[in-house]
Amino acid sequence: MVEVRVTGGTVRGTTEQGMAVFRGIPFAAPPVGSARFAAPRPVVAWDGVRDALEFGPPPPQAAVFGMDGIGSAGDEWLTVNVWSPRGAGDLPVMVWIQGGAYTVGMSGLPDYDGARLASGGVVLVTFNYRVGIEGFALIEGAPANRGLLDQVAALEWVRDNIRAFGGDPARVTVFGQSAGGGSVAALLAMPRAAGLFHRAIASSVPGTFFGPELASEIAAVCAAELGLRPTAADLSTVDAELLPAAGDEVMAKMRQFSRWGQVAQKMIPFAPVVDGDVLPVTPWEALKSGAARDVELLAGHTVHEQRLLSVLEGLVGTVTPEQASAASELFAPGLAYPDLEPEELFELVCSDWLFRMPSVKLAEAQVAAGGRAHVYVVAFEPTEAFRACHGIDVPLVFGNLDRGQSAAVLGEVTPVVRDVSARMRAAWTGFAVDGDPGWPAYSADRLTRVFDVQDETAPYPEERSRLIWQDHSFDALSLAG
Repeated sequence: MVEVRVTGGTVRGTTEQGMAVFRGIPFAAPPVGSARFAAPRPVVAWDGVRDALEFGPPPPQAAVFGMDGIGSAGDEWLTVNVWSPRGAGDLPVMVWIQGGAYTVGMSGLPDYDGARLASGGVVLVTFNYRVGIEGFALIEGAPANRGLLDQVAALEWVRDNIRAFGGDPARVTVFGQSAGGGSVAALLAMPRAAGLFHRAIASSVPGTFFGPELASEIAAVCAAELGLRPTAADLSTVDAELLPAAGDEVMAKMRQFSRWGQVAQKMIPFAPVVDGDVLPVTPWEALKSGAARDVELLAGHTVHEQRLLSVLEGLVGTVTPEQASAASELFAPGLAYPDLEPEELFELVCSDWLFRMPSVKLAEAQVAAGGRAHVYVVAFEPTEAFRACHGIDVPLVFGNLDRGQSAAVLGEVTPVVRDVSARMRAAWTGFAVDGDPGWPAYSADRLTRVFDVQDETAPYPEERSRLIWQDHSFDALSLAG
């Protein structure tokens, strides 16, 4: 057992395979009761020594992406977990933000076990943040983007406490994928997060950031499912375990709401809101103006982002010419795509709109302002079904190749899979150590690391899509009229 003094009191962790591991340490007070729908509040101190052996309870979850039946089993949703190599000090710190479409996500999943990644010479931190209505619905009487404010509070906890775990608070890298990558992008644009991290890795960044009108209307429909108004006073009367069901109901029928435009067809009820305060502008606008010029950035995506969604929705092998044409008109209006087979066109347009182009444009915005960015693309296809799909980088980076839902896309854990994983882990930890992932920064030659059976560094490989989208700006999404 290992004991450490942190904000709030003393915690007792354990030793696993030569590494000190602490789970379920509160970084803020439970956001319940009078704190429901509020910004995170200071942690409540405890007496004596608190065991930090089990993950804290997850925040209330939507019943999607396999999260059915996962309850919170307590209200201490806001906790951190730390993996630290024993006997080391002043190590670089990597802070993970999990994805989950801003509707689900918990740090205690086996996918995010930090032991293998931390063994590369970093202190690894994971944490919970509020999702769904609790974290991202825009409601009267509550601050916007509460899930993002939870992330800021977790980073403040890291700043104040990580030295006790052998980490260097002056060398913090925040990294995330999907909604976690979108969160990283948002943090780069948030004044409240300035100075809390020094490097950032944004993977498969969603281009979905909501304007207030769109977010308010979605919140009103969610509240109406419960016969309530979209206010903190009304929604606070609903049991936390029941509230996600309202979001689930709205998500299931989103395609009926044509006024919600693109997000209705992709069934995306929650996203960061460009409210002018917590999040003043979109990440692309913020970076282009130099807001995060001093933060070194690593950004990238997979080749076949949409493929995972197509498999989950049963679309593989069934996309019609009409569906492909409709996707082009909705997600890429006015943009000229080449003549492709329907399924190829559908997957390409959806991949570009939702993840690929937002990710590369984030790096381009950083470089345009005089900042430093590195770009990568995952082209590795271990299975024919999933190809290089959305989320394949998560098990590869963490090295958890045979556990958790995300590892299912890898298929058999072959020596090739292990080798690709080792190279990606080395790139991520290398970037955290000194800002060098192993290939040149992105510049006019657009050099990009392509992870595959054999890696290569070459000009950005999705040049056709980059040119199609070069004049498009990812603005905050508004009502379609």
